[in-house]
Amino acid sequence: EGNIGLMQAAARFEPSREVRFSTYASWWIRAAIQDYVLRNWSIVRTGTTAAQKSLFFNLRRMRALIGDSGQQRLSEEAVGQISEKLNVRKRDVAFMESRLAASDRSLNAQVGEDGDSVEWQDLLADDRSTPDQIAESKIDSDIQSRWIKDALSRLNKREMIIITERKLRDESVTLESLGKRLGISKERVRQIEHQALKKLKNAMLEIVPDTNTIRYSDET
Repeated sequence: EGNIGLMQAAARFEPSREVRFSTYASWWIRAAIQDYVLRNWSIVRTGTTAAQKSLFFNLRRMRALIGDSGQQRLSEEAVGQISEKLNVRKRDVAFMESRLAASDRSLNAQVGEDGDSVEWQDLLADDRSTPDQIAESKIDSDIQSRWIKDALSRLNKREMIIITERKLRDESVTLESLGKRLGISKERVRQIEHQALKKLKNAMLEIVPDTNTIRYSDET
């Protein structure tokens, strides 16, 4: 990797800038080696920001300087000191400390020491829904859609317009706007909305089996 850095330096070097090649090349060599270390230190990408790179290469040294290297975890005071000295955020310090303290572990590694032990991957929970759960959810959704359509069908045309615009849109239409559209006052729109919501509640109580309480918001 050092040779790669040296070749990059040779390709980019400009003698006209009156800088010694050895000085110029040392920066490229160091950068190439650091980049290699970052890429291969862990299978999880590390040092994706300038702050993380600075912490990756300086955190242990900084711990020694402030006399905190003997501690298992950085104290809150030490985190603050390192954050200030390296000009990085405290949460970046805490994150890099946890990354450096933990090594990669294969999911195929055995949990126990005996040869018949289960692997770590066998203990991972699968958060995906099972086919039965997906089918059940689809059935429930279809049933609920039918209930709602049945209840809405009991509204008259004006009630349907008001409920649709006030309760079923992503952005509710104002009472005043609906009043102008329907040729009535906004107070009358409010009354019809309240009446329609009560009608829907009664319809759902009738349609949905084993329903004790259904609440509909009639806030304006």
